[in-house]
Amino acid sequence: MIITRTPFRVTLGGGGTDLPSFYSEHGGFILAVAIDKHMYLNVNTPIVDDKIRVKYGQSELVDHVDQVEHTLAREALRHFGVSSGIEIVSIADIPAGTGLGSSSAYLVGLLNAMHALTQNPVGPRQLAEEACHIELDVLHKPIGKQDQYMAAFGGLTMLDISPHGEVDVTRLGLDVEVLEALEHNLLMFYTHDTRDATAILHKQDSATKRNEKLVVSSLREIKDIGIETCSAIVDGNLRRFGELMDIHWQVKKRLAEGITNPQIDAWYELAKRHGAIGGKISGAGGGGFLTLYCEENTAQLREVMRAAGLRQLNFRFDFEGSKVVFDIVPRDGRLAHIQRQNHRAQERAMGAGRLIAEFSPTWIAHQKETHHGNLIRTADQTP
Repeated sequence: MIITRTPFRVTLGGGGTDLPSFYSEHGGFILAVAIDKHMYLNVNTPIVDDKIRVKYGQSELVDHVDQVEHTLAREALRHFGVSSGIEIVSIADIPAGTGLGSSSAYLVGLLNAMHALTQNPVGPRQLAEEACHIELDVLHKPIGKQDQYMAAFGGLTMLDISPHGEVDVTRLGLDVEVLEALEHNLLMFYTHDTRDATAILHKQDSATKRNEKLVVSSLREIKDIGIETCSAIVDGNLRRFGELMDIHWQVKKRLAEGITNPQIDAWYELAKRHGAIGGKISGAGGGGFLTLYCEENTAQLREVMRAAGLRQLNFRFDFEGSKVVFDIVPRDGRLAHIQRQNHRAQERAMGAGRLIAEFSPTWIAHQKETHHGNLIRTADQTP
């Protein structure tokens, strides 16, 4: 049995500039922090059968990887060449669809577990890039690179994304007093609404690809705000950080329909009247968590938001990223996995042999004659 623990994240600046449709032209910038709320992945190898079991909000029991409906689990298994004989169970501290990067946390945690199973551990950058490949290149999801990198690296981290997609990862080194003040003054409240971010991100992504002036200019402004946000935090000017959160939220609402709604706007204005300097809805928007920054009267703000029906999420920053917390695979399980992989390799080799055997002797003779003729003509043309 292998268990991984992978953190969720909160975006502090630059959200949305990590999508290829934007960074391929303008470069991307993200400032985010991982929190101590996690996705747990339990991977096991069955001994007495070759079934695939995937348990999440639903439970799947299938014979072959192609039958797995959970897209991330299916593509992760394909990535490792596993077609049968695996059990995957996921448990999360926070529901999916709340804007904290749960899907990528699931994938990064699963990839980390599979590397442990195959006894081939890798670093956070490779985990992040493998996850990006699966989500962006294989599944063609309209998302960026923030969630995968934050799940793999954790910490209070800056991501500078080049137009070619290379990600420069920098962990911010803050004084302990500044770090603790930032952690203390950030408040998160659950709106009780979950949503699929794909629809909102698809609208934003499509508008960016069409080079719509409002969306592209808003994203460029969000990038600039993110860079200034990073500077404010590094300088210890947390009040300015809070003000920039408010500016960021006003700009973000212009990106796509559905990012906010009258209820979210009402909650935000209520928070501003009771001490919040700035804030925003987590992730792509539309629900999830309302993140606020408040330096004074935080107790009053908490009480007001609770009275409005929101539930506070207590959290601390996480500095470890995805990690294997338990790795004990019994001998029988390890041997069963090796045997399955060897059998799969033999099937591929036999398939390649059958492919060669299917070529007719006449075709092979024709190829030999053709290549021989080419050699003769080449020799004749040599001075």
